[in-house]
Amino acid sequence: MTPAVDAGGLKRCKPWEYAVRFLLGGVITAATGLVTHAWGPVIGGLFLGFPAILPASLTLVKEHDGRAKAVDDARGGRLGSVGLIAFGAVLTLAAGRWPPVISLSAASAAWIAIDVGLWFLCYRKKRARGRRRA
Repeated sequence: MTPAVDAGGLKRCKPWEYAVRFLLGGVITAATGLVTHAWGPVIGGLFLGFPAILPASLTLVKEHDGRAKAVDDARGGRLGSVGLIAFGAVLTLAAGRWPPVISLSAASAAWIAIDVGLWFLCYRKKRARGRRRA
């Protein structure tokens, strides 16, 4: 599946669905803040790799578009989390050693490279399986 933007999906959502996403995302973000306060920024930073609105989004995607689409979105969320962890790791290593612009650029490049590479590997494998069955 190729990533795409579907602006028509915005019309299908009800206002309460946006509120659920906002609320659940806020709760997850606050929980990350509490973890950081209790165990420090090193442990708290690991939780920044979790996409905060993913649980609410998956529930709503399943309701609107079905289970298969929600599973596909969950796969994308998992890949995105790995990219965010790579971003955090590179920034942790680079911050203080390099100027901020270079540190952020290197972390962003790692995020993009990891996510694009993982997407290519996962979907290439999926396409190859589909060709074998045909």
